[in-house]
Amino acid sequence: MSFISSIKKDGDNIILYKCGEPMPELLISVEDVITIGFLDTETTGLDKSNDQIIELAVKVVKFEEKSGKIISIDHEYESFNDPNEKLDEKIIQITGITDEMVDGQSIDWPLVDNIFKGTDFVVSHNASFDRPFVDRDSSVSPYLVWACSMDDIDWLQRGFTNTKQELLCYWHGFYFDAHRAMNDVDAMINLLTHSHYDDDDRPLTELINNSKKHTYIIKVTNFPFDEIKKNTIKANGYNWNAIEKLWYKMVSLTELENEKEWLTGVVYETYFKGLVEEINIVDKYKL
Repeated sequence: MSFISSIKKDGDNIILYKCGEPMPELLISVEDVITIGFLDTETTGLDKSNDQIIELAVKVVKFEEKSGKIISIDHEYESFNDPNEKLDEKIIQITGITDEMVDGQSIDWPLVDNIFKGTDFVVSHNASFDRPFVDRDSSVSPYLVWACSMDDIDWLQRGFTNTKQELLCYWHGFYFDAHRAMNDVDAMINLLTHSHYDDDDRPLTELINNSKKHTYIIKVTNFPFDEIKKNTIKANGYNWNAIEKLWYKMVSLTELENEKEWLTGVVYETYFKGLVEEINIVDKYKL
């Protein structure tokens, strides 16, 4: 499957609608309530240690936990941030953000922290990217649970072969002006609460459930340098940790033994020689 079955068509053509702001639903009664902060950043580059945020957007939404239906939009905040350096031309082309737009602007981190305090957890579409940037400047974020709408949802099991947000939105029948922080946030919320899904099968409910689970990190220590093996594990979702100089992957408890067995066959050949560390839910996506 690529496009969802309920998508609108005109003959052989797919009809896409433009994503709007998420709206609360009229609910007669509400059971358990959960409050989630959705976040997106635009940055000067990909280096989590040295690059800087140039735009931040946060939207706090209250949901009925069981159904994933929106009860209310509680807070929203967006701001440019001046990195005090000229923006790379590629960043300007990708985001549409210019030096003039960020000049003299700054994020009100005390306000952002106050917003964070009212959430059960924070979500971004690539939490492993966004979180390190936010943790550097927020006094609250390092102690929050973060979830990822890319990695905490099994999009492949749902029939989608790519987890890029723009593609997932296209496959769900809508588009948006990407790489502007609040647009990305609104698109993420619309994707996770899409009306195509039944209440108990919405991507949001899967994400909520997975946000409560501990994860494990497999570190490929004792890795015999081999270009073919490197490309193989990279293709299987392993990332490079430049500080520890090793490949790693985050997996769930149910995936752990199968992943160790796969890694043994591909890399170690005899027995598993890597390391496994349990990650507390508060520490997810800090790498």
